[in-house]
Amino acid sequence: MSEREAVAHLLRRATFGPTAGEVDRAERVGVAATLDRLLAVRAAASPLPDLGPDPAAQLTREADRAQRQQANQERRAQVLRLTEWWLERMVTTDDQLGEKLLFFWHGHWATSVQKVRSAPLMLRQLETLRRYGRGPLPPLVDAMVRDPALILWLDGQRNTRKAPNENLARELMELFTLGHGGGYTEADVKEGARALTGWVVDRRTGTARFEARRHDPGPKTILGRRAAFDAGSYAQLLADRPETARFVAARLWFRFAGPDLPPPADLAGPDTITTLRRILTAPDFAQTRDTLVKQPVEWLVGALRQLGVRPAALPEAGRRRLTAGLTALDQVPLRPPSVGGWPAGAAWLTTSSLQARLRTADALAGMAASTVLARLSAAPPDGRVDALARLLVVDRWSDRTRAALTPLAGQPRKLIAAGLVSPEYVVC
Repeated sequence: MSEREAVAHLLRRATFGPTAGEVDRAERVGVAATLDRLLAVRAAASPLPDLGPDPAAQLTREADRAQRQQANQERRAQVLRLTEWWLERMVTTDDQLGEKLLFFWHGHWATSVQKVRSAPLMLRQLETLRRYGRGPLPPLVDAMVRDPALILWLDGQRNTRKAPNENLARELMELFTLGHGGGYTEADVKEGARALTGWVVDRRTGTARFEARRHDPGPKTILGRRAAFDAGSYAQLLADRPETARFVAARLWFRFAGPDLPPPADLAGPDTITTLRRILTAPDFAQTRDTLVKQPVEWLVGALRQLGVRPAALPEAGRRRLTAGLTALDQVPLRPPSVGGWPAGAAWLTTSSLQARLRTADALAGMAASTVLARLSAAPPDGRVDALARLLVVDRWSDRTRAALTPLAGQPRKLIAAGLVSPEYVVC
């Protein structure tokens, strides 16, 4: 693998999709310096979207049907505003690895606004994941067991000493920390549910509140330890387990390296950034090239970056086409299909998804910046397919793809659309 191919591979995995200029700069400084910059960059504080108050929190018991319909309409508008804001941030932020890591955590602690029904609470969760997601696991787990959106999503507000609800405790162990085969039992789940009792969500303030009268203060035996566990000590117990570090590191490997090779031994570091460094410098990482199917959000955001398109600069109809494309591709931020998150790999390569990708690629090509089209058109006709590879940061076309692209050399927008749905672009 050449130096350019190595930095391109790193940038494809550590960002939502590098531009040709970013690959040029990375090639000049080398892989090591590029990785250091990616891991060190933190986005400057940017204003959060002004969503306004939570419409549902303003309703009283006496609210009539019209008032409830109005609140639902306002809620949908807030969710759309938050979704569009996040897509814009994914495209424009300099902290590409940090934003991609946030998207990983969003899929890991998968929480859907469709049940939470509050854009402000979803924004609060994103900021919690952003604040703690780069560091060690214990503070992250501790913050998430008290996260209002997650509590609502997994029925934590229904978990009381008189009627323990196991949803949050079960998913906390199975999907968020220990993982399948993490050595816990049904008894551990039941005892964990007791530890989490007492937390309720105040929608008026957008916060989680502890109510002692709802909490079971008695001793619990969890993973072989007996104590008067509460949410904090239970979170600490899970986060400190070596199974948790291994499970989360393996999930990071799966998303940033790929599913074909097992994660190396001793991959988990003392914090998430260290684990990512170990992933991106692992000897096997270079062997994962051309094995990872891009998730629809990664595919779309990468294309927007490479085509010079800022979502916020588009007219309303253009922004709606982006979210409609993601809806058709079955991956919309803030709306994972289940607590298990989104699928991966070949699940994104169905016949229906191909048709949706074709339609969305046509729309993206139509949005391409004039400067991008000018650079592509400036190449001689017999060199435009290679110019497209540079634009989309594709190392090389297969003979079959090149044969399909060559007849489109005289139609730059059609050439771009075809490149966006090529196997070499969809699988990185």
